[in-house]
Amino acid sequence: FVTITGRTNVGKSTLLNKMVGQKVVIMSDKPQTTRHKIQSVLTGPDYQVIFIDTPGIHKPKHKLGEHMVETALRTLREVDVVLLLVEAAAPGPGDLYIIEQVKKVDSPVLLVINKIDLVKPDQLIPLTKMFKQQHHFTEIIPVSALTGQNVDKLLDTVISHLPAGPKYYPDDIIVDRPERFIIAELIREKVLHLTSQEVPHSVAVVVEEMEKRSDNLVAVRAVIYTERESQKGILIGKGGRMLKQIGQLAREEIEVLLGSKIFLELWVKVRKDWRNREVYMKNFGLWEE
Repeated sequence: FVTITGRTNVGKSTLLNKMVGQKVVIMSDKPQTTRHKIQSVLTGPDYQVIFIDTPGIHKPKHKLGEHMVETALRTLREVDVVLLLVEAAAPGPGDLYIIEQVKKVDSPVLLVINKIDLVKPDQLIPLTKMFKQQHHFTEIIPVSALTGQNVDKLLDTVISHLPAGPKYYPDDIIVDRPERFIIAELIREKVLHLTSQEVPHSVAVVVEEMEKRSDNLVAVRAVIYTERESQKGILIGKGGRMLKQIGQLAREEIEVLLGSKIFLELWVKVRKDWRNREVYMKNFGLWEE
């Protein structure tokens, strides 16, 4: 079991998708994209790595944010290897806070310096020294999650630090979540891409119905919840254009996921201040004990 931790927006989901070899978690340039603890499985000839993608560690502004950070920090103590992902830049206050947390971990901690495609090679040596001064990491590995540079080396290093153990999942399992969860996340990803300001963070998506209507058609009904009427108006758009665009982009990816045609029906509903109300977060599948 391997967790990928770090500040928001350092590329954790991009790195996970690159290591597993396909898209298993959504990606966005918006902070706090990942809300769940998602287990992705990579099975090789003589190994099985279970990667745990956790929410980015940040200063929370609401109850949902507090729960996300608690989940990420708790996971550090539950795995065999910790990957601490940072950007190829001097450590900031957020990085230093997380480094203090990993100092309490007994498992190997690999520091992964991401986005090396954005800096010159000679800049990596002083950067590495800066991080070494903060903690004695088991290893420090520079990568580019976007281009794939050094990702194979990182994976080999991770495997070398894993203990022997049982095979938990069959070969064909790549993520521990049901199809409904993945579909809801793909819809939310399109909201993240297409909207701005506070709207993306105030959105939750719930797949309420999935019905196989023929050998090659699956009907999906999903609700996009938001916190204010004004946000609902933005999500629907003039003449329903925004909602139609969200649905079209999501449907294309869902069809690839399920291997069949999709009839996707989207609704938008308001649940005021849901990110501070535990009952709504549980209903939306966002509050995991």
